[in-house]
Amino acid sequence: MNFLIKPTRFLFFTGKGGVGKTSLSCAAAVALADQGNRVFLVCTDPASNLSDVLGVQVGTSPEEHPKVPGLQAINIDPEEAAGRYREKIIGPYRGKLPEIALAAMEEQLSGACTMEIAAFDEFAGLLGSRNVLQAFDYVIFDTAPTGHTLRLLQLPSAWDGFIETNITGTSCLGPLAGLTQQHQMYKNTIATLTDPEMATVVLVCRPETASLDEAVRTSIELSALGMDNQKLVINGVFISSSKDRLAQAWHKRSQNALAVLPDILSGLDRIETPLLPFLPLGVEKLRHLWQAMLGAAIDVPTIEDDAIKILPPAAVALFKKIERQGRGVIMAMGKGGVGKTTIATELAKYLAQAEHAVLLATTDPAAHLDFSLGRTMENLTVARIDPKEETRKYTAKVMAEAGKNLDEQGRKLLAEDLRSPCTEEIAVFQAFAQLVDRGEHGFIVLDTAPTGHTLLLLDAAQAYHREVERTTQQLPHAVQKLLPRMRDPEYTKVLIITLAEMTPVHEARQLEKDLERASISSYAWIINQSLAPLSITDSFLAAKRQEEMQYINQVVTQYSKHVFLEAWCDIPID
Repeated sequence: MNFLIKPTRFLFFTGKGGVGKTSLSCAAAVALADQGNRVFLVCTDPASNLSDVLGVQVGTSPEEHPKVPGLQAINIDPEEAAGRYREKIIGPYRGKLPEIALAAMEEQLSGACTMEIAAFDEFAGLLGSRNVLQAFDYVIFDTAPTGHTLRLLQLPSAWDGFIETNITGTSCLGPLAGLTQQHQMYKNTIATLTDPEMATVVLVCRPETASLDEAVRTSIELSALGMDNQKLVINGVFISSSKDRLAQAWHKRSQNALAVLPDILSGLDRIETPLLPFLPLGVEKLRHLWQAMLGAAIDVPTIEDDAIKILPPAAVALFKKIERQGRGVIMAMGKGGVGKTTIATELAKYLAQAEHAVLLATTDPAAHLDFSLGRTMENLTVARIDPKEETRKYTAKVMAEAGKNLDEQGRKLLAEDLRSPCTEEIAVFQAFAQLVDRGEHGFIVLDTAPTGHTLLLLDAAQAYHREVERTTQQLPHAVQKLLPRMRDPEYTKVLIITLAEMTPVHEARQLEKDLERASISSYAWIINQSLAPLSITDSFLAAKRQEEMQYINQVVTQYSKHVFLEAWCDIPID
């Protein structure tokens, strides 16, 4: 039986960015409300497009959907959550401690890690809220892209252990009192997440090797946390008997991926949902999506005018322009699943073939760079930042430098501070800064992490300065130069990678706005895996191609003067 017919009380839709979590979670929420249930839909994604999918504005306070009685939805805004979290910790001390002490507390709670903890704090509060449990039959979480979600779900265990062993009263999150107040709530959250009668994790992926591999990694890590009640949705399966070459290639890609489904996933209850010829926006289309999730056929709209007129130039034109610069840092940024790894790899190969020294590197722990390239291609080196190794090296360096003049008790306190989950962010950020530093001497092509994680690194810049000064009393040269270099378009060129679809374009624009707030300008946009430049006879893919044009035009007319197009090919993307 389809596991969504009689689901557990809590449903968590999670997976790599761009796989359709929001659409599927919204379709399930609408369907359960249509059945007369009281449903609460919660989005914890920092780059949420919940409002677009539901067709109504969704705010940070729950409101009932005007067209779906019984359905309420809410967006957890990380910045607002961080503000409330800081005040919850600092508020009780106002008027009791000197201003200098309050300022120090504010400083400790100003980093990017605090924002993540705060979002989890809101998440845990909703999960364990007696009012929520009394008011709703089902609570559905549209979670953030996989890396962020795993961090979120691992934090209860991480902080649970940290709280129990912390003896100093401080941490990178501020006073221990601020954490112990949440201790029982975190324990309750863990209990709910690991109760198979209460909670189900729905792993969402595409029928693509990289996406399936990510689902495997997610499954293993969640099982290690005790979250074993896992189900699988393979979304966007394309089946075609058309003679169109592209349709045959797309069909073959889906079937090849499903034929070698990893053992960990093949053992899970699963649903395969078809690729849709329309965007599931608004309640009626979400109801159609739900029927497709239950196995119903989808009608393909008739395309009357499929003429594709003026298109942006191909991405190779951008590669040629970059090559003429001779050196510098190129960062491929964007939502997970848009093809950053593919674009970064193709650019690095192009530059290496033009006889430039190139380092292709990633800060994404889930990236799929082809490391054989560095051994088989002249002028090209491939590297990956390993978070665990960087944390080990950073911790050892801090202990050697900041701890050398401390007594035994002082070294114990410093070692304890470095055990906090925030240390990894600092360590990875330092390695990131060192990679950017190498752009003085050749090309550095960075396949960066999905948007949320990347922004945590970028947001950490100023907080990182303070943290390093606190632990080592000095700033490495690479860190001192990082922000000026990232703001210099002659040194660093940020390429925004997206797809001609609503969610990737929306998130790409949000990413650009965040970069602008940091005084970093994007150099160009690349719309990847596009059907627009291709000759198509298959009616389904023709409908998809026609749908793309509104997003291509939107990017060209509203978001960037420098837009390039990369055509769809049958090579899997990240």
